[in-house]
Amino acid sequence: MSYQGKFRVWRGDDEGGELQDFTIEVNEGEVVLDIIHRLQATQAPDLAVRWNCKAGKCGSCSAEINGKPKLLCMTRMSTFTEDEVISVTPLRTFPVMRDLVTDVSYNYQKAREVPAFAPPADLKPGEYRMQQIDVERSQEFRKCIECFLCQDTCHVIRDHEENKESFSGPRFLMRIAELDMHPLDAADRQHEAQDKHGLGFCNITKCCTEVCPEHIKITDNALIPMKERVADRKYDPVVWLGNKIRRRA
Repeated sequence: MSYQGKFRVWRGDDEGGELQDFTIEVNEGEVVLDIIHRLQATQAPDLAVRWNCKAGKCGSCSAEINGKPKLLCMTRMSTFTEDEVISVTPLRTFPVMRDLVTDVSYNYQKAREVPAFAPPADLKPGEYRMQQIDVERSQEFRKCIECFLCQDTCHVIRDHEENKESFSGPRFLMRIAELDMHPLDAADRQHEAQDKHGLGFCNITKCCTEVCPEHIKITDNALIPMKERVADRKYDPVVWLGNKIRRRA
């Protein structure tokens, strides 16, 4: 079963562009990435799109479909009606390079700013020991494929370009939270999250969780617990007193 689908695809570069209309064959069982590939093969050979695995595991084909951040390879055409006009546009939060390809180097810069796992100095290789419950706490976050859809939909950086310098976004705050949960990590992740990565900017709207293709509960299981730990450390009088005593000792 096939039909002629109507698409509006953004064409252009960093100097500007526009949505172009296409009518293209759609077959049963296809995903949006299949349609983009057919467009390249039949009508727009110079259409730029980033993709790799077509299995929802590399995170390369991130775009916005009808205004919502999604993976092209995981969005089935069966979720749309045959007479629906489907728009495909680049990620809005990042600078356009060409057509559907955006410059996501901001994310790699923020990744480099997160210090690596830091075990205690006197702990030798082979002496690491963790309880299974500690492994399970952070295992969920390791499913991240770095598609950066959460970064794209986060309004703190999506709507405020000036925040990019001081806010790392949900993906990397989640990474910091993961390290903070590790019982052998000796770095001061809470201070780092608040003062260097802008944890306080996050107002937990859960938009990052809603678009995650791996269904990671970014807000509930990473950002909110991290915010609570930071607040306890900074404002709880008992914790504050304990820290004072330890510093004096």
